Amino acid sequence: MMEIAKIIDHTLLKADATDAQIKKLAEEAIEHGFASVCINPCHVKYVADILKNSGVKVCTVIGFPLGANTVEAKVFETKEAISNGAQEIDMVLNIGKLKVGDYDYVKNEIKAVTRAAKSFGDIIVKVILETCYLSDEEKIKACKITVDAGADFVKTSTGFGSGGATVHDVELMRKTVGENFGVKASGGIRTAEFAREIVKAGANRIGTSSGIQIVKGW
Repeated sequence: MMEIAKIIDHTLLKADATDAQIKKLAEEAIEHGFASVCINPCHVKYVADILKNSGVKVCTVIGFPLGANTVEAKVFETKEAISNGAQEIDMVLNIGKLKVGDYDYVKNEIKAVTRAAKSFGDIIVKVILETCYLSDEEKIKACKITVDAGADFVKTSTGFGSGGATVHDVELMRKTVGENFGVKASGGIRTAEFAREIVKAGANRIGTSSGIQIVKGW
């Protein structure tokens, strides 16, 4: 049986997250052996110190949650986060540009962030599509662009949009990117039962604030 904890990004992205809550999150991640702790950029340095030599990675979000920052801002944010200790970058693509068919913009943006991240070494880049705002055709296009741009994962959601991960979206994303590319499901994954469905659909990483509950139910 797979060890579910190893594919969970233990997540706290709320605006009112306190240092005490962030510390607890990091300590829980070490205790349960989660893949990473996913936090907002202002907490990266603090979390990196706690997680040092634990085997749990530091993950942060870029252009979050709207994806509407300039490319230059996303690139700066990426470099700063990695300098502060981030090892995984979850960036929100520019949803508006994707919707109007400006695919060159979207590809160049992902490429720029990925290039910035990889200049530091083996940093994983996940691209958040925010699937709740996209048609299936747009999801497929976004997946193909992400692969072409050199990132490592496609990710369903920020958790701040109008909807989260669905089995349908994960299946579609996995089918589009193929077997050897990352698919991260996030948004509304709160039970072991749903996590199991999402993994079966093709997710090889899960972002959730309910990691402990999922591990206990698994």
